[in-house]
Amino acid sequence: MDLRAELLKSIWYAFTALDVEKSGKVSKSQLKVLSHNLSTVLCIPHDPVALEEHFRDDDDGPVSSQGYMPYLNKYILDKVEEGAFVKENFDELCWTLTAKKNYKPDRNGNSVISHQDAFKLWCLFNFLSEDKYPLVMVPDEVEYLLKKICTAMNVELNSCELDDYLSQEPQGQGGLTVWQFLDLVNSGRFLRGIEQEAVSMAVEEVYQEVIEDVLKQARSPHGYLWKKGQLRRNWSERWFMLKPSVLSYYMSEERKEKKGSIALDKHCCVEMLPDRDGKRCMFCVKTSSRTYEMSASDTRQRQEWTLAIQTAIRLQAEGKKSLHKDLKQKRREQREQREQRKAAKEEETQRLRQLQAEEERRSPFLTLQPALTPNDVLCLLSREKPLLWTSLHGLSLVWEMSGPIHLGARASMQAEMVLKEAEAERQRKRILELEDMQERLQEALQQEVKARQDEESVRYAQARLLAEEEEKLKQLMKLKEEQEEYIIKTQREKQVLKQEMENKNKCLEEAQKQLEEVRVNRQ
Repeated sequence: MDLRAELLKSIWYAFTALDVEKSGKVSKSQLKVLSHNLSTVLCIPHDPVALEEHFRDDDDGPVSSQGYMPYLNKYILDKVEEGAFVKENFDELCWTLTAKKNYKPDRNGNSVISHQDAFKLWCLFNFLSEDKYPLVMVPDEVEYLLKKICTAMNVELNSCELDDYLSQEPQGQGGLTVWQFLDLVNSGRFLRGIEQEAVSMAVEEVYQEVIEDVLKQARSPHGYLWKKGQLRRNWSERWFMLKPSVLSYYMSEERKEKKGSIALDKHCCVEMLPDRDGKRCMFCVKTSSRTYEMSASDTRQRQEWTLAIQTAIRLQAEGKKSLHKDLKQKRREQREQREQRKAAKEEETQRLRQLQAEEERRSPFLTLQPALTPNDVLCLLSREKPLLWTSLHGLSLVWEMSGPIHLGARASMQAEMVLKEAEAERQRKRILELEDMQERLQEALQQEVKARQDEESVRYAQARLLAEEEEKLKQLMKLKEEQEEYIIKTQREKQVLKQEMENKNKCLEEAQKQLEEVRVNRQ
């Protein structure tokens, strides 16, 4: 979804909010105010006369969305430059207009989410909604978003309860509107017993990940990374935030003081490093000009950061700006393929039922089951092929032996043979159809098996990498314990030697004292 399509979704809400009578039209005075506000937040020059000139041939009546679109495209959207404005400010303007009219949270203060959380969920809804108006979010995307929010709170979503809710909720255009979705979240049905602060933190985390393209960021209190300086080569603790094109680091998680950033491109790479300089779980990011060394708090943190940075580098190599835009497109394609397979399966089932009905009428010697499944088709094909080809061979033998028969009987047999040949032709076509269906089913099965094998391979590779890291950690911990034992043993030996030296010094001092006394007595 490009920038123009993203902006149009938010503007659609603002336009419909101004349509008080729900007639599909808005007055010119309101459109002037809307256009001026849009130009302001989008940081483009606004021409107050342009709207009047654009509609100078119209009367003073209201303007429909179709009539406003040419003006919107020409005087506003065509002038928008990505990165020249703050997208959040634009969304807040459109949200303010539409929420005032449509958002009705619990007035008694029992809402699960705050007004700011509702705004962020509205933005997430727009991102995940279908590209058709009126905007709706399909049940799969609703479940996906709720699962991400629950995962951020370490809570498991009850999918069965969600399915029951969605089956009872009226859905226009095959999905929920944003107001139905916000009512669902505010109902507390899936977030029972969770504090509003925890929900806010989870919504903020998902918002940053999906809307702001934050692939990964440090989590307090143990998520900070140590970074080695480029000039003084000393180690400093920094709060890191990763986006597809840049890895930024700050003094703290408030992000008030930015200390620097690492630009990422397809030529960058990330590597693990052995422990040194008193730091463990080290890794580095190599760019074309510099190498940045970092240290994580544990093996798991290091693995998460290296995988996230590798994902950012992959996106740069593929020319993609957003991970979640890519994932959303893949999920949409999977849904379309699933719908196509479902439609094809229903079509094949219908064809089989028609063939079954036809064969029951015309082939009394062939009995079919009432309903055919893909497995039934394969079994039926293996059983019927020998029988059908044997029947065809028998027909040819009968024709060869019919020479001596009386001409009248032969004419009758010829008529019967014409019917049997027509029946045989239908059986040939049916065999071909069954064989074609068998090939399609086998191909679909192979694709599914391959997808599962690929998924298992990735899972095994990650598990193996984690096991190797854990084994290395155990070895390092064992080595550390041995070193500590050796240091303690050395310190003990040193203490014993020191005590022996002190004892010898005391003995020597006493001997010297006695010698002095002897010398004094002699004098």
